[in-house]
Amino acid sequence: MLDSLVETKDGQHIAARFFRPQGEPKGSVLIVPAMGVTQDYYQPFASWLATQGFIAATFDYRGTGLSRPRDLRGFKADIFDWARLDCAAMIDALPQRPLYWIGHSLGGQILALVPNKHSVAKAVTVATGSGYWLENVPSLRFKVWWLWFVLTPIALRVCGYFPGKALRKVGDLPKGVMAQWRRWCLDPEYAVGAEGDVVRAQYAAVRAPIVSISFSDDEMMSVRKHRIDTQLLHLRAADPEAHRAARHRRRTHRALRLFPRRVRVLALAAAPAARAGLGRNQRQLLPIQPLRVVLGEALTVPDGHDRGARELVPQQSVEPVLVTLR
Repeated sequence: MLDSLVETKDGQHIAARFFRPQGEPKGSVLIVPAMGVTQDYYQPFASWLATQGFIAATFDYRGTGLSRPRDLRGFKADIFDWARLDCAAMIDALPQRPLYWIGHSLGGQILALVPNKHSVAKAVTVATGSGYWLENVPSLRFKVWWLWFVLTPIALRVCGYFPGKALRKVGDLPKGVMAQWRRWCLDPEYAVGAEGDVVRAQYAAVRAPIVSISFSDDEMMSVRKHRIDTQLLHLRAADPEAHRAARHRRRTHRALRLFPRRVRVLALAAAPAARAGLGRNQRQLLPIQPLRVVLGEALTVPDGHDRGARELVPQQSVEPVLVTLR
């Protein structure tokens, strides 16, 4: 693991870590974090990717984690900066191709906003979907209302940033980030509804094959929210042909379902040229063992870990495999 500072186009430096394989790498994988999640969370997965022959990179957005200044009050940053400057710089810092994008929650939502997104060969989004607040499960509805209509406006005005760590909500965030995210979450069309036609067109311009994974018991990002995610919801108005193609591609995907007593892993082979498999347990976003996951290849299950595995009926060009981890 190599700790590094990556310089962005506007002269800022963001903290990043690079995990290199032994021998010639197969490609690069950029792990793009969720809102308020630091790169430490993804370190086990990134380390494992390196053992599979990939250069993996994690990073902290400006204003978060190791990229945070001593005082967030008055620090200027928003989600556009995270995508257009921080993510763009991380793509440039990974010259080894092909380049794969693995986005967790917000990290999947902002792919369309990255100016050099054309460098991404394939993308995997995990728990990524619309953040519209009324789509949260009923048990969270009041908490989310309190967050967006009471807590956030007061905290931003009083503190000059969002003190999420003290409030035990999301994490400490720059004022501009939280204010923009709030605006997105209050709009039924999420990011494109809040930002308008320019952003709508950016989502329509995404051409990389995408595998999208959701969890049936995810309170914040339900399957329904996942289905109306920003990458598909708004292609219709921006580019009808792109929307139809994306809708067809979406039908080739399956949601990964996490059941209360078992972890079930759905490996997706998304169309002829794009295959990816991902797993999850209750403690980590993605497990290092027992699955062997190779981006661009079919999923293989190591000996001794295939008990209870069964194949699902393929639909169109999909070849899903359901693996039960006991």
